[in-house]
Amino acid sequence: MKVVLFCGGLGTRLREHSETIPKPLVNVGYRPILWHLMRWYAHFGHKDFVLCLGYRGDLIKRFFLEYDECASNDFVMSEGGRRIEPLARDIDDWRITFVDTGLHSNVGQRLLAVRHLLEGEEMFLANYADGLSSVPLDRLIEAVRSRDVDAGVVAARTPHSFHAMRAAEDGTVESFGELGAETLWINAGFFVFRSTVFEHIAPGDELVEAPFQRMIAARRLYAYRHTGFWATMDTFKDKITFDRRYARGDAPWEVWRDDACAHPAHTAPAARAVAPSAPSPTSLAASSAASSPTSSPTSSPTSSPTSLAASSAASSPTSSSPASPPPARAGRRLAAAGSPRLAATGDAALPVR
Repeated sequence: MKVVLFCGGLGTRLREHSETIPKPLVNVGYRPILWHLMRWYAHFGHKDFVLCLGYRGDLIKRFFLEYDECASNDFVMSEGGRRIEPLARDIDDWRITFVDTGLHSNVGQRLLAVRHLLEGEEMFLANYADGLSSVPLDRLIEAVRSRDVDAGVVAARTPHSFHAMRAAEDGTVESFGELGAETLWINAGFFVFRSTVFEHIAPGDELVEAPFQRMIAARRLYAYRHTGFWATMDTFKDKITFDRRYARGDAPWEVWRDDACAHPAHTAPAARAVAPSAPSPTSLAASSAASSPTSSPTSSPTSSPTSLAASSAASSPTSSSPASPPPARAGRRLAAAGSPRLAATGDAALPVR
């Protein structure tokens, strides 16, 4: 099944980390978050990727063009360095299509731009490429496949707790209390689409706004509730949290570690000639920062998803992955002013302010 990854956003809230590295190339540990996400899909057998590029897409291309398996895997060197034997490989059997989908395009426009690459696909996967999760992808796909819907989206618990209130018309407060993990579900940015999803997308539409509302009205949108690990990289604090988890070996998204001995990516391949080491995303950005386009939008084109009312998913199978509370976060997209993301709580979908 093909995997469409939206890699074109500017990542404006991560600019304190770097103004020249696109968000998908920001490292978690010593590999970009994009690599971790692609490795997660590959674990479930989905290795045909379509990268929707935008801001600094040249750096993403260069990262893969100069990718060296030995830079992030164990290897044996012999004959004075003339012979290299990698003990594992990551991307040998991946197929990656790189498509420039525009600097300021929204997610819906990026998806329409690669529609021709999805012809003949009954179903395909898609992702914002800024988050990681332990969601069991095979169960998610089967849950969508078994239902008469055009799209399925992972609904995750919000890592935030905040106080909400209800007030009468005259402003008198009728209730006030904490609204958090027990009642709030948000769009996690992990999608399963049927090809019929394009019937709901008009030119210029943001994917999770009008198209999702059309599918909701037609009862063609499904929510897969995941109670296990999910986190996203929106801010520099999020990056630090990811790095600390990774450093202490607490990386629930690395589901491929559970069966490392049986997975093909961990079998020892034949020796090969020495390849130049792949530069880090930081060095890539430094070497080509002079050619970086200047842009100062107020928000990332790919960072304004809409959540869904999870009440219609009462029959949704809940992931059996062990619950792992998300790391503390400085502010997820749902809390951003003007964000179209909605919080699903009970039978009502309420905009979060």
